[in-house]
Amino acid sequence: MIRALWTAASGMQAQQLNMDVIANNLANVNTAGFKKSRADFQDLMYQNLKATGAPSTATTQTVGIQVGLGTKAAAVTKLFTAGNFSQTGNELDIAVEGDGFFQIQLPDGTTGYSRAGAFKKDNQGRIVNSDGYPLVPSITIPNNATKVNIGNDGTVSVLQAGTTAATTVGNIQLAMFSNPSGLSSMGHNLYQPTDSSGAATNGTPGQNGVGTTAQGILEMSNVSVMEEMVNMIVSQRAYETNSKAIQASDEMLQKANELKR
Repeated sequence: MIRALWTAASGMQAQQLNMDVIANNLANVNTAGFKKSRADFQDLMYQNLKATGAPSTATTQTVGIQVGLGTKAAAVTKLFTAGNFSQTGNELDIAVEGDGFFQIQLPDGTTGYSRAGAFKKDNQGRIVNSDGYPLVPSITIPNNATKVNIGNDGTVSVLQAGTTAATTVGNIQLAMFSNPSGLSSMGHNLYQPTDSSGAATNGTPGQNGVGTTAQGILEMSNVSVMEEMVNMIVSQRAYETNSKAIQASDEMLQKANELKR
């Protein structure tokens, strides 16, 4: 009976983690470039009360008796499906259509990777993210620029006051990973590579499988509120059912304790 208590408790712990993941997805439903997560679980070891395949007669074998001991979290996986695109008209809002990540220089000199394309200019004219971290390779917009154009191939050009010809000031390079789900989330819409994701390979937008860049558009979160609400209901009911199993086990133990000779 004690086994049932611990087994059901593991189910409650698993559903608590599942609810934590769902809550984080819902909290970021309006976060540009956010990618939803999914909790994956696996069953624990089994207690063999009777060996499977043991001979019952000279010509037959038993099915065996295996009792499971619950569940545990196996992984929390990022799902890099495309989010909806929102047209903003802001000339420094950039979306990646397809695969690829923006490269962001972090304060410690390393590179972070992001799908959030809500860029701005700093006091030096550099293109930076919302935290003021510059895009890699660095691109600077001249102070006298009257218009910024970003092509599908990442070419950034500007029109300057007093001129009619566009001047190229830089090229956006996107990073690719063999396994994006292996990236480690840093917060602030940034990821860092791991051994699971593999090293980043840089590419020009629109070439060799790299996605293209779209100006004046933001990629929004890929979280579906309806889907997360359904997952939340399923998780809540699973949590309740496991708690009922604990309650039932407790009542059975109580009955056993009340037995008298």
